[in-house]
Amino acid sequence: PVAHWPRSRTNVGGVAGCVVLTTVGSTADAEALARSIVAARLAACVQVVGPISSVYRWQGDVCAEQEWRCEAKTTTERRDALVEHIAANHPYELPEIVAIPITAGSAAYLDWLAEETAG
Repeated sequence: PVAHWPRSRTNVGGVAGCVVLTTVGSTADAEALARSIVAARLAACVQVVGPISSVYRWQGDVCAEQEWRCEAKTTTERRDALVEHIAANHPYELPEIVAIPITAGSAAYLDWLAEETAG
C-alpha cells in the first residue's frame, strides 16, 4: 500500500481491483463497447483514450493504425466476466485484452468501484 494515500486499502492478496485494457479502431466502437460494459455492471468506469498510434506485427506484416484505448476499472471478482464480454463484443479477430492489478488506492474510490460492479 502507498502510505501517503489517506484511507487507502487493498484486498486479500494485495489486490484491490484491476484495470482491463483493450483497443478498438474507432470512437464509435470504443463508446459502444464502453457503454455495454458499464451497462452490464462489469466495470464501474471505462475511459476512452485516443486516438493513439499503434504499430504492431500482424500476419507477418508490420502495421500502423490509429486506435482508441478502453480502460475498464473493475473488481477482481468481475474480471473474468468482463474479459468474456470484451471478447464476445469486440470487432477485432484477435483483440488485445490485458488486465493490470490495482494493488492499492483510495478507499472511497475502491468502495465505489465495488458498489457499481455488484451484480
